[in-house]
Amino acid sequence: MSEATTTVEAPQRRLFLQRVPWRAIILIGLSAILLVGIVLGTAATLQQGRFSGADWTRLAVGGVTRGSVYAIIAVGYTLVYGILFLINFAHGEVFMAGAFSTLFVARALDEAGMLNGSPFLSIGILFASSMLISMVVAIVLERVAYRPLRGSPRLILLITAIGASLFLQNSFRGFFGAGSTAYPNIDVLVGQMSIFGVAIQRKQLIVILGALILMVGLYLFIERTKTGRAMRAVGEDKEIAALMGIDVDRVIVTTFAIGGLLAGAAGILFVFVFNQVNYFMGFVPGIKAFTAAVLGGIGNVLGAGIGGILLGVLESVGPRLVLTGAGIPSPDQLQPVVAFGVLVLVLLFRPGGILGSEEEKRA
Repeated sequence: MSEATTTVEAPQRRLFLQRVPWRAIILIGLSAILLVGIVLGTAATLQQGRFSGADWTRLAVGGVTRGSVYAIIAVGYTLVYGILFLINFAHGEVFMAGAFSTLFVARALDEAGMLNGSPFLSIGILFASSMLISMVVAIVLERVAYRPLRGSPRLILLITAIGASLFLQNSFRGFFGAGSTAYPNIDVLVGQMSIFGVAIQRKQLIVILGALILMVGLYLFIERTKTGRAMRAVGEDKEIAALMGIDVDRVIVTTFAIGGLLAGAAGILFVFVFNQVNYFMGFVPGIKAFTAAVLGGIGNVLGAGIGGILLGVLESVGPRLVLTGAGIPSPDQLQPVVAFGVLVLVLLFRPGGILGSEEEKRA
């Protein structure tokens, strides 16, 4: 082979290598390996027969319950992102602040004999207290931390949100201690019932129904009210919305307030399931709710709800279904791996999420 031929072939070889879709090939290979692992693990688990149909049903119901809490928190993320394109990482602490502060209301009701004497009135008071406190915290965050930086690059706002999260965490730790504290028991939440042949605990039913009511109410508010239409207009284009007479600042404050109300409600639903609070309780659910928002489509309210339920079920069922057959001794300890694994996969294969993000739709 002549030197001239070698000189010509070298650039062609480099050009060919540059044109090969290496990223797609690697992603397809990783997907194939992951799919084979899931299929083999699932087959091994089912073959062992360690879990009955009732066990899988119980895990699925628990996943829907947990996912309902994720969904309500995720809506707070997605509302703020839809308006400001801001990932409000302090939203988990807004959720924590309402539930933690309402602990003292619950103790007062318990000491007065109302918590179990008038349980439904007391539950309403707990919801109102938690939602009000979380709303106030969210509004203060917007006014003090975010509004002065509204025109700044997103990275600055992101760092500010992380700083606000750490500030709230350590403030509650300093005032109330680092240990977990149990809520007083509410007798009406104890026990279970059967719905269409499926056994479900009362507290799980209340959490699922509560989340469904909140999601439907929010959807109707955004779609049917003047304020909801203003929120959608500001999310589309702030400058045009302002020229049309919409008070952008008021809409943004309203968005934070609604997100805070939902976070406070999610805090009480969380307490119904886990019955304890601590200063760190908002961080992990907050990150998982953010994952749910990305999974469903950040900025998409319906997507946040779907993403939350789906993530909760994957967390509850996935580790036992796939890992038990592989001989993993404690698959439930790997639930966070499922959540963050889902986040990585969504970002790799469908960054816009299941229903597509609002930013992606506007692009």
